[in-house]
Amino acid sequence: MSQLPELLPYTLLLSGTAGLLYVVALLVVALVSVLASAQERRKDARTTLSILVRRRPR
Repeated sequence: MSQLPELLPYTLLLSGTAGLLYVVALLVVALVSVLASAQERRKDARTTLSILVRRRPR
């Protein structure tokens, strides 16, 4: 018998966790890019944010 039905919940949990961590990372970088007091830190955070949300051409 296939083990796919047994592994599916774990796969969904892992995918959901990875997605949640990605969203939290985006939120932290976005907050730093707005709230940081140093201009260089804000610039670095905006550059990182643009890398994280870069869209690839289809």
